[in-house]
Amino acid sequence: MKLLKRTTFALLAAVLCVLTAATIVEKELGTPFVARHIYQSPAFVALWFVLALLAAAYLLRHRALRPATWLLHLALLVILGGAFVTWLTGRQGTLHLRLGEAPAAVYLDSDGQEQPLPFTVALERFYIEYYPGTRAPLDFVSCVTLADEEQSRSETIAMNRIARYRGYRFYQSSYDSDGAGTRLSVAHDPWGIAITYTGYLLLLVAMAAQLIDRQGTFRRLLHSRALRGIGLGIVAGLATVLPAQAAEPAPPTLPREHASRLGELCIYYNQRICPLSTLARDFTVKLCGKSSYRGLTPEQVLSGWLFYYDEWKQEPMIKIKSREARRLLGIEGRYARLTDFNRALRDYRPGQTDDRGVNEANEKFNLVAMLCTGSLLQIYPYRLNDTLHWVSQVDVLPRELPYEQALFIGQSMNYVNELVAQRDYTTLSQVLAKIGQYQQKCCGEAYPSATRLQAELLYNRLGHSLVVAILLIVAGAAAFVYACRCITRGRAGSTSIRRMLWVGILLGFVYLSATLSLRGYIAGHWPLANGFETMQFMAWCALGVTLLSHRQFILIMPFGYLVSGLAMLVAMMGESNPQITPLMPVLTSPLLSVHVVLVMLAYTLLAFVMFNGLAGLVLYRNHRRSSEQLQTVGRILLYPAVFVLAAGIFVGAVWANISWGRYWGWDPKEVWALITWLVYALALHPDSLPRFRRPLFFHTFCVAAFFCVLITYFGVNFLLGGMHSYA
Repeated sequence: MKLLKRTTFALLAAVLCVLTAATIVEKELGTPFVARHIYQSPAFVALWFVLALLAAAYLLRHRALRPATWLLHLALLVILGGAFVTWLTGRQGTLHLRLGEAPAAVYLDSDGQEQPLPFTVALERFYIEYYPGTRAPLDFVSCVTLADEEQSRSETIAMNRIARYRGYRFYQSSYDSDGAGTRLSVAHDPWGIAITYTGYLLLLVAMAAQLIDRQGTFRRLLHSRALRGIGLGIVAGLATVLPAQAAEPAPPTLPREHASRLGELCIYYNQRICPLSTLARDFTVKLCGKSSYRGLTPEQVLSGWLFYYDEWKQEPMIKIKSREARRLLGIEGRYARLTDFNRALRDYRPGQTDDRGVNEANEKFNLVAMLCTGSLLQIYPYRLNDTLHWVSQVDVLPRELPYEQALFIGQSMNYVNELVAQRDYTTLSQVLAKIGQYQQKCCGEAYPSATRLQAELLYNRLGHSLVVAILLIVAGAAAFVYACRCITRGRAGSTSIRRMLWVGILLGFVYLSATLSLRGYIAGHWPLANGFETMQFMAWCALGVTLLSHRQFILIMPFGYLVSGLAMLVAMMGESNPQITPLMPVLTSPLLSVHVVLVMLAYTLLAFVMFNGLAGLVLYRNHRRSSEQLQTVGRILLYPAVFVLAAGIFVGAVWANISWGRYWGWDPKEVWALITWLVYALALHPDSLPRFRRPLFFHTFCVAAFFCVLITYFGVNFLLGGMHSYA
């Protein structure tokens, strides 16, 4: 029995090592190499097969397991069985079709070899759908005819719209640049998918049964005596972060009211129609690293550069991160003036260096130049042949455009400049209103609704996430220290301080709820499309979990502050103000939203487990009983964390199968999510792995295992790459 157990877990460790090595090798040698020599190799499949056999044998010998535990492990074996059938019988490839060409009867497999189809496929029509009011592609649609000796059928294939025929599935993949051809993904795997989906269903049932089983480990932990008498330590005071006031007077710009009116104009930016306020905020963040400068709003900063260029070019506000860029510019601090670029122009030319920091500084210089010349401000729409176009005042206009319209586009901003110079703000407001009326008239139905525009303007004003993040982190760190002191002294903490801290959690939750709701309403989808949004959502989850369980577990409030604050800080560091754009249909699936929500909730719970482990290590030497209590808390949190992560992974697999034609592609993020899940699942086996019964080992493991979460979320994005590297 011991030999069987050791061999089984040793093979599991070997699988983890192979998966880890494969993601590193893929970075160096490419995806085709690891797909051929690792993931699709007979040796790799044999490793999983032997692991499954030994695990099944170990389960049969371990007769004392609860039924829910049996069902859970059976579900995993079924999933592996489905993957094995897919490896044996599943086929995938691509099919290239052109308008007017003969129907295709073959497709190319992953090795580039032709494979026959039991029917023919002909392209009858192909077209592109665009985002409203833009020329940015939204969806690609192929109308095909599938025919064999018995019947003929017409199908429409688009993103999230699959064509099925005789066991084959066709997915929209890409299209030819001339718009006369399409590329479809082909998948044929009827048996493997059915078996795997059965395993997914069994797994969900088993995980739910584990949590509700009254005699199961999770329910016994909830009623453990170790939880009794645990007090919640609360911080005695909160640090405040106040913005520093500039001693020198700010450079000239529009008054706040009129700058705000300028920001209400619409602009074509990032392939969508949005308020100019959004561009102003991005512009300010890009230049100086924050959404305000010397107490001025983003709209005032943009209007300052636009109308008072001579004064603003002397402002040291362009943040330069690269030492090499600072050397070339001849500056000592971290901020440069635009005149520094002009003075060093001979040594500082774009495109002549591979230094990332130098190129980033060049980008900022070019951004200012585009604004000041007017080419950045595409605020003028016009229609030509029923197609809506957006231009700036310096763009070349088509000859077909009416003279009056062309004159308005070319001269209205010049008139605005004159009014600003004369400080005739009354007339300025009237001219800006006329430009806005012109925009609405030209755009028609493509013009955003007043409610959506106001929502985006409000969202842009709530740009204080960095201050909120710092407040949460400072409060959480102080609360953590104070909580440990209360535990060591046997005190429960002040009730009034507890209420104050609870109010802080509630205010943070309301703030994030408002910003996420506004962002989702503006974009027209759940705000879970990129790293910024998912980290904001993780912060929201952390605060929500804290509100729901602040009375149950020790240290939950400090952990809530720390997890949410760090998540928000990472969001701001990674992308201070990312673009808000509509999603392609393939990314608007409810399954994708559920997948992201589950995974981020799991990461939030695992972050709580990590901080709980840190507290357990701090208290272990002098207060072992408290450390043991925290071990119980950690085990309780691990169950929902591991189960929710498993559900998130497999919901994502179902979405991928519906959208892309395969439920598992061994992408680096998929692999590391699997590694993370398997690693944390080890801690749920204290009967088989007795070391996890020891508080010191358990807490050390929980802290070290969080490294897998960091690699999964950040390491893949910035180091390993892959199709999930945006997430």
